[in-house]
Amino acid sequence: MQPQQPSTLAPTPTSYEQPGTRTRTVVLSLIAGLVLGAGGMGAAWAMNTDSDAPVAGGTPAADARAACEALSGFDPEKYTAKGPAGEVAFNRYGAAGALSAAAAAGDPAYKELAQTISRSQNRQARVFDFDATVKKDLDRAREICRAL
Repeated sequence: MQPQQPSTLAPTPTSYEQPGTRTRTVVLSLIAGLVLGAGGMGAAWAMNTDSDAPVAGGTPAADARAACEALSGFDPEKYTAKGPAGEVAFNRYGAAGALSAAAAAGDPAYKELAQTISRSQNRQARVFDFDATVKKDLDRAREICRAL
C-alpha cells in the first residue's frame, strides 16, 4: 500500500471590495437602465402623438423639432410625481434625449442640442435631483430649440 500524498489546495485569490461598491454598481446600473428605457419609451410616445402640424418624418430636422417639442412640455417639478403627470414628465424628458440623439446622429448640426440634453439627464441621474447644473443645461437646450 502506498502512502497518500496530502492534498494541497492552491490558494485562491481574494478580492476585497470597498463597502458599498456592489450596491453602488447595482444602483447605477438600474438608473442607466431606467434612463435608456425612458428614452425608448419617450421616443415611441413622441413619434405616436398627434400634432397640429405634420412633421416630415425620418429627417434629423424633424427629430430635433420633436425633441424640442418634448422638452417644451417637460416640467421638472412633475418628474417624480405619481400618476399620469409624473409619467408624462418622465417620458418627455426621455424622449427629448432620444430624439435629440437621433437628430445629432443624422446631422452634426444638432450635436450641441443632443449633448446638452444628455448632460442634463446624466447629471440628474447622478444626483437624483434637478439641481442648478441640470436646470442650467435644460435652459441652454431650450435656447438652442428657440434658435432652430
